[in-house]
Amino acid sequence: MSKSPHETDVVVIGAGIGGLTAGALLAKRGYRVKVFDQAWVPGGCASTFKRRGFTFDVGATQVAGLEPGGIHHRIFQELGVEIPTASHCDPACAVFLPGETEPISVWRDPDQWQAEREKHFPGSDGFWQLLANLFRYNWGFQSRDPVIPPRNLWDGWQLLQAVRPDTLLTVPHLFTTVGQLLRLTGLGNQRRLKTFLDLQLKLYSQVNADQTALLYAATALGVSQAPQGLFHLHGSMQVLSDRIVEALKKHGGELHMGHSVDQIQVHSQELLGVLIRQQKTGETWTESADHVVANVTVQNLVRLLGEDAPRQYQQRVKKLPPSSGAFVIYLGVDAAAIPENCPPHLQFLYDYDGPIGENNSLFVSVSRPGDGRAPEGKATIIASSFTDPKLWDEAEDYDALKQEYTEGAIARLSQYFHLTSDTIIHQEAATPRTFAHFTGRSQGIVGGIGQRLSTFGPFGFATRTPIKRLWLVGDSTHPGEGTAGVSYSALTAVNQLMAMDGTLSME
Repeated sequence: MSKSPHETDVVVIGAGIGGLTAGALLAKRGYRVKVFDQAWVPGGCASTFKRRGFTFDVGATQVAGLEPGGIHHRIFQELGVEIPTASHCDPACAVFLPGETEPISVWRDPDQWQAEREKHFPGSDGFWQLLANLFRYNWGFQSRDPVIPPRNLWDGWQLLQAVRPDTLLTVPHLFTTVGQLLRLTGLGNQRRLKTFLDLQLKLYSQVNADQTALLYAATALGVSQAPQGLFHLHGSMQVLSDRIVEALKKHGGELHMGHSVDQIQVHSQELLGVLIRQQKTGETWTESADHVVANVTVQNLVRLLGEDAPRQYQQRVKKLPPSSGAFVIYLGVDAAAIPENCPPHLQFLYDYDGPIGENNSLFVSVSRPGDGRAPEGKATIIASSFTDPKLWDEAEDYDALKQEYTEGAIARLSQYFHLTSDTIIHQEAATPRTFAHFTGRSQGIVGGIGQRLSTFGPFGFATRTPIKRLWLVGDSTHPGEGTAGVSYSALTAVNQLMAMDGTLSME
């Protein structure tokens, strides 16, 4: 090791949850850390904004991994900051299929969830039991911090260290999709079950059941049950990033908002640093670095490297299937707009023959009384649908298209909520162009890379990039999207970085 941690400079690109977590962990472990982000509020897609007394979660609205042993719990304990106050999402989601008024409620209690499944999907217990077994094997494996996909001997050793006999029971399913399992178990023609899975998996894996890797789906569909679960943060999603920022600064790290990274500078495949631009003044300078941790999409990473991006890496990114964007409507409403006993998260599909997205489906999050998101007697409603980013980039009349989508979303929401000119206090909408502007994500895409067989887990993009000392974290890497997923990627990259520097042994 040529330098000790306190002599080693690390630049983190992006103050999303993945970047902040990597920066805070490295600062805690003795490194000199600077985090740069073009936005003015940290948190990335898990940040918030305020309007007329309402606080809106920009993108992410629920959190996994806060339970003892969960990734956020582990990281917060190491950082020495308080775990945010949160309550369980129970049900995690209430799913309404076309023409139905009774939802399929995804309960946290495993027995209650089993009874719900038997009620709505009779004869499917064997399918769900296999998913539950795979989840148990996957969860134990992931909790031992494997490096996936491995790229050198140290990575491979960490992966092997995480393997147990039950891990090998997942191997026969490595090349199986959810759709294939449905057909193998004789459930391929159950339209309601297939549609439910399509809706839920689109949220977590960005693709439907026919395309989603079974091993990924087992974890995505199982994490909402006890003893794990999904959580609703008190005070808004911003609490999560605020706590990590607190830890970053507590341990000597620096956070620079309003600063864009325009280029990762490389010479002969050796990392030099990054080109910084101060948003207000336009001033630019080179920030030298021993390591760079990029909390960006893999598409953004290639753009930042420019001609220095390895050709094979460029070609792999170029060949990726298109990612989705999101249209989101944010409503501040009177409490009278919310039906009695409204679940905190709902999902609606309006037509079996229509696509999941483009105003045919909505994922909706509703604030709870006293959770810090709305004044007393008021509430927030956030509804999102998947959309093609190209539709918005190529729109002849962007404002008219945005208005059309807004009116369509409110009309759909009015079938469940009591939305009138009297109950709607504030409304605004965001499109992929909005997300591209505020987050810097290429085309405003959301949710990372679809978890297909060709791109999930062992076949996905590694945190260790082809450029030595350049690390990738975030939802383009294993294990995918969500604050828990990107935090795992941050922990992986931090451990790899320290192993490269000789400050973390092969244990």
